[in-house]
Amino acid sequence: MTTSDLYGELRPRAFAIAYQMLGSVGEAEDVVQEAFLRLHQTQSGGETIASPRAYIATLVTRLAIDQLRSARVRRERYIGEWLPEPLATDPTPGEHAETADSLSLAVLVLLESLTPQQRAAFLLRDVFDYPYAEVAEIVGTDVDTTRHLVARARGHLRQRRSRYHASRQQRQQLAGRFFAAVEHGDLRALEELLAQDVAMHGDGGGKVPALGRPLNGRLRVARVLAAMAPLLARAGGVRFHLTQVNGQPGALVFDARDLLVGVMGLEIGDGRIQTIHSIVNPDKLQHFDRVGDLGALVRASHGGTWKG
Repeated sequence: MTTSDLYGELRPRAFAIAYQMLGSVGEAEDVVQEAFLRLHQTQSGGETIASPRAYIATLVTRLAIDQLRSARVRRERYIGEWLPEPLATDPTPGEHAETADSLSLAVLVLLESLTPQQRAAFLLRDVFDYPYAEVAEIVGTDVDTTRHLVARARGHLRQRRSRYHASRQQRQQLAGRFFAAVEHGDLRALEELLAQDVAMHGDGGGKVPALGRPLNGRLRVARVLAAMAPLLARAGGVRFHLTQVNGQPGALVFDARDLLVGVMGLEIGDGRIQTIHSIVNPDKLQHFDRVGDLGALVRASHGGTWKG
């Protein structure tokens, strides 16, 4: 099988590992490209690779661990709250529910609290279902240490992870009502849809207006969201295209010229919206087509005060 054939077969899994390790589409793509370049170089040198699948998984994971260590230094200097780069794609039918859930923005944020080695061991074992012996070989530890890494990661995430459950249909219906309420600035409807302790997170990277820190509480979040419609209407308005954002309900936000200015993802449970993630940093939207300028949009609204 040629390197090109292997790329087509192995790339989806390689990208999934890299992205869930790094929370960055661009960095994940770089890691995957580097891994396949090394595979090609090794094969071109006449070396036989018994299992290209294991070879690529090992390379991608180890490269991602190294990349994550350097990325975390940069993220410490990040302006405002750092959120993962969003993916607006549906999980494939063959993916397990756990895999789709692990893609959610909320879970990716939680994974940031793990060490790079814990994160790798947890993802490979619990998300991608690699046996402990193979995980140990990939991350460079023995089996007992790997079991310990995974157990520590599970315990850490279990303490902080949401336990809300809702069917996909319920989530989609609630998301539709939510974005309609935001679009119309309907404060009362928003209050009915939000959980009492809802949290809203924003990431503008210091480049466009965004929340500087998480906003908590139903009334505070509802007021900020309701203020968006009249503010942005003065600049031509925005429209919300409902889609799946990292396997959960969300929307792409477009300006009047059909340029993407933001991505919003929702965590829904118990009939209410529990968490909102709003990514408006244009650098984190470059993997989408035709990205606009939210800063210009806000300035065009004549000095409005919205920070969401």
